[in-house]
Amino acid sequence: MKNTHKELMQLAIDEARTTMNLDFGGPFGALIIDDAGKVIAVSSNTVLKDHDPTAHAEINAIRKATKALNTHDLSNCTLYTTAYPCPMCLGAIIWSNIKKVYYGCIESDADKIGFRDDFIYKFIENNRQNKNILELEEQERETCFTLFKEYHEKNKELY
Repeated sequence: MKNTHKELMQLAIDEARTTMNLDFGGPFGALIIDDAGKVIAVSSNTVLKDHDPTAHAEINAIRKATKALNTHDLSNCTLYTTAYPCPMCLGAIIWSNIKKVYYGCIESDADKIGFRDDFIYKFIENNRQNKNILELEEQERETCFTLFKEYHEKNKELY
């Protein structure tokens, strides 16, 4: 019997609550199921424990799932997360080919408790032009592009 959305989200919540109370990270949990509904990975935010700003629940779940399935392609999987994914996690979800995400809280809920996802969205929406946040400057594009051309010419795997 397949788990319901509520049961799957509760697994993510329970994982987040456990590690949140251990001071591993924020109230963020995620899980990934395959197309048969089998839970492949359950994870939470471990930014504080790991001293790793990329250790978000979704990223950790993707890492666990790809390791468990021995693939970088999670196109047959679905992700559940306790909050709308931040820009970094959205990128990782897209790169891993996950096509369906169920989320609980929305961006403004995270903002209300002090998380700054909206800050990053605004930076992206403003054409990445706020040097107080991050200065981006193109250098040696042609030189770097030779590496890209070499990859293409050798017919290396695209992912």
